[in-house]
Amino acid sequence: AQAGTQPSALREIVTQPSHKRWSDVGGLDAIKQLLVEAVQWPTRHGALYAAAGIQPPKGILFYGGPGTGKTLLAKALAGESGANFIAVKGPQLLSMWAGESERGVREVFRKARQTAPCIIFFDEIDTLTPNRGVTGGALTDRVVAQLLTEIDGVEDLRGVTVLAATNRLDQIDAALLRPGRFDFLVEFHAPDHAGRRAILDVHAGRMPLAPGVDLDALAAATEGMVGAEIEALCRQAGVAAIRERVMGHAPADAAALTVTSHHFDEALSAMKKERAA
Repeated sequence: AQAGTQPSALREIVTQPSHKRWSDVGGLDAIKQLLVEAVQWPTRHGALYAAAGIQPPKGILFYGGPGTGKTLLAKALAGESGANFIAVKGPQLLSMWAGESERGVREVFRKARQTAPCIIFFDEIDTLTPNRGVTGGALTDRVVAQLLTEIDGVEDLRGVTVLAATNRLDQIDAALLRPGRFDFLVEFHAPDHAGRRAILDVHAGRMPLAPGVDLDALAAATEGMVGAEIEALCRQAGVAAIRERVMGHAPADAAALTVTSHHFDEALSAMKKERAA
């Protein structure tokens, strides 16, 4: 009954529970460990933090290029931690009506405090918190002030962790970036060879691979690609294998489907042409 009942305080703003896990994220082991220590440990071992006389971090900001795994890692953290999870797209809080945007920010944090332990995830936070007096107008200035008050104001943010992601760190107001608000600024890079191999293990590992497929060679051939592009590569290779059977009028037997090195080479060649165009 508990598993099938959603708290009424969460019905208005919370997305469906995340089914992602750490195993769905290839590589990024150091960042995963940071999130475990910063988010999961304070919830599960609160007495140890109290005994050490320290407060857990309030906020963590992910930044880096598109497709490097920022949102995916936030979903995996939500699935692993078991905490309530409020996902907020930056632009959705902005309203043309005076005071509504600030009220939206207050409501998100009020719901989070009511349902602690809770994680608030602001995706594309740069659209919500641009540099005051430079890129934003009066509306975004008030939203930034409200967000600063909620994270680091008089009312304690106990049991609530703020996650945020952005592609444009330079566009975020500097007041948000100091410790006590966002305590950790975590940069996401394009994966190295080991990271690409781990991502291939996640996505290609679910596919019916032919014996000759060499994932190490494929990891070397995908240098410079980010996680989203490697996932797309595996998807395109799978589609190429399906196309070969359907167009070749082969029996539609799912058990006989295999993805070969030729299919990966075809998909990789097509993606490189798209990137060069």
